[in-house]
Amino acid sequence: MQQSVVPELAHTDTRPMHWLATATAVAGVVALSSFLQPGSAKAAQPVATSDPKPAAAPSTAGVDFPLDCGPVQEKVVKKATGDLDGDGRPETVAVVHCDSAMGTPPDGVYVLTQAADATAPRVVATLVDPKDRFTVTDFTVAAGTVTATLLGYSSDDVPSCCPDVKSAAKWRWNGHAFVRSTPAAAHSV
Repeated sequence: MQQSVVPELAHTDTRPMHWLATATAVAGVVALSSFLQPGSAKAAQPVATSDPKPAAAPSTAGVDFPLDCGPVQEKVVKKATGDLDGDGRPETVAVVHCDSAMGTPPDGVYVLTQAADATAPRVVATLVDPKDRFTVTDFTVAAGTVTATLLGYSSDDVPSCCPDVKSAAKWRWNGHAFVRSTPAAAHSV
């Protein structure tokens, strides 16, 4: 028989007094730990003065578009919003024409912006001039780009009711102006 190197332990037989002593020691550690707390975190937290609201896109209401409609009113037929210049504030792009009861009035496409301290939006760019006699379809604003399908005329002899030219156009801000290009998958009819 081999003898243990460690002498027999005196605590092999537990008694209620041992449990009471253990419970008292654990309670003491818990109580002491509630008084000894670690210091507060030193990482700087942003102080929120108020919940900032995202900038609202400019409204088309009351805007004086550079469009000569004579006795009839201007009509905003389509609009879309997006941050076109990357400044964090959305712009509104509006397709506008004269509200004529007859024929197909040409569209104008205008970019509106409104400074944070301004009381009204303003037109900052004309992407499609109504003088060019285009009707705008498939109009979108996404990822800083304005895209549209333009229906037009091959000559002045083509009646206004029946555009015979279809082209795709895309505009992107280059830091100084909106640059027009043709989307890669565009085809003319």
